[in-house]
Amino acid sequence: MPRRHVHCQTLFTGLEDQARHDQVLIIEKGMFTHVGPRQTAPQPLPGERVIDTGGHFVMPGLVDVHTHLVFGNAKSEEDIDLHVSPEFRALRGLFFTQHVLAAGYTSVVVPGDAGHCSIAVRNAINAGMFSGPRIAASSNVIANRQSLNDWFPSWVGTPEYFSGRLCATRDEQIAEIRRQAKDGVDLIKIAMDGPHMRPNGEHIAAFTQDETRAMVEEIHRLGKKVAVHAYGREAVLYAAKAGVDVIFHGFFLDDACIEAILESGSHLAPTFTMLANNVEFAEDYEPSTRCGYAAMQRRVIEVGCRNLRRAREAGVPFMTGSDSGFAITPYGEWHAREIEIFVDWLGFSPAQALRAATSVAARMMPVAQQVGAIEVGRRADFICVDGSPLQNVSILQERERIRDVYLGGHHVEAQVPGYDPYKVSDFNTVKWAELHTRQRAVEMGKRSAPEPEQEVGQHE
Repeated sequence: MPRRHVHCQTLFTGLEDQARHDQVLIIEKGMFTHVGPRQTAPQPLPGERVIDTGGHFVMPGLVDVHTHLVFGNAKSEEDIDLHVSPEFRALRGLFFTQHVLAAGYTSVVVPGDAGHCSIAVRNAINAGMFSGPRIAASSNVIANRQSLNDWFPSWVGTPEYFSGRLCATRDEQIAEIRRQAKDGVDLIKIAMDGPHMRPNGEHIAAFTQDETRAMVEEIHRLGKKVAVHAYGREAVLYAAKAGVDVIFHGFFLDDACIEAILESGSHLAPTFTMLANNVEFAEDYEPSTRCGYAAMQRRVIEVGCRNLRRAREAGVPFMTGSDSGFAITPYGEWHAREIEIFVDWLGFSPAQALRAATSVAARMMPVAQQVGAIEVGRRADFICVDGSPLQNVSILQERERIRDVYLGGHHVEAQVPGYDPYKVSDFNTVKWAELHTRQRAVEMGKRSAPEPEQEVGQHE
């Protein structure tokens, strides 16, 4: 393929605080081979294509390190694991990659799913059968009793087709890691804690420090990356001391955790987006209010912001992830909200937040991908934005602002047709959201309130 020359009035490389101006990118075989001022750029030769991006803001394709590509915009854990086959999940995941791509996200990390689902989607895209974002694929989340992905009762367990894989012994944990490595995952996720707490409200880690270290050492020995779900202090500390690559959430970390993260070189990816959406959009949804879910999310945000601001100020590196794949965070809709949250809640500058969503987040992608920044030797994945995210990061949430998406220097048109959620993603069998008593019918205005009874013995 002949070289391509991309002229950029405004260029953000993903590696600097400021945008560059009047730049030229040269692309050969899908890679950047020149990035520099127009006046010093090599001139196009006959037959080479010149692309003028006009007044658009050119930046690296965005990276979301927490997209559950095959969860199907689930409303519950049952939606994730019970209603459709792994084969359908994979096909549906391929369909939803287009929504992700149209939002400007040219790379995604899939932290846990069932079997070979995201592996199959990744392989189909890499083989050129379909266009889509670059994918760091995984398989079942390694869970223990009381950890997140052991979410069904013990009498149900964790069948093979569930996204969680119960590994209660050291031998089971190591065997599962080796199976996933053989099957071709790029990363392995460990559910380090869940809803199990001590009487004082502290989350209890589902694995010991020794178990965690053994798993992480084996995963790294096999050349794979490690992501962990960890809300609580204990789980974050164990994960950091073991040297995991990224810690999701980390809301209840303390100074000892921060010190361990800095020493190990781990990263934090809070994924506040799901919590923010739950609070904002669940306010008018009475079942969420009645069960206290929205209020709990508010408390986690309050504590998490305070703790994670300290981590940022201490120099801990952050990545952006949205927890997309649920009904509250549908594909292609809210990925970039995390960038805005980094600025508004955690004190990042716009440039710092954009780097967290590009060059820093790209560290979780396979080494061979070399994405996340516009520099020589990286893959030519970039987007053209109408407006400057350095002035207002929230515009990245407006899909119409993402004017052009390039993968390996090729312009791609994402296919995002509408769909019927009851045929594609919403197979939940729940028929009623609450208990419809006579009193509830009165509260809803469906019945009149009963007349007050007269007291016994009352006379005219």
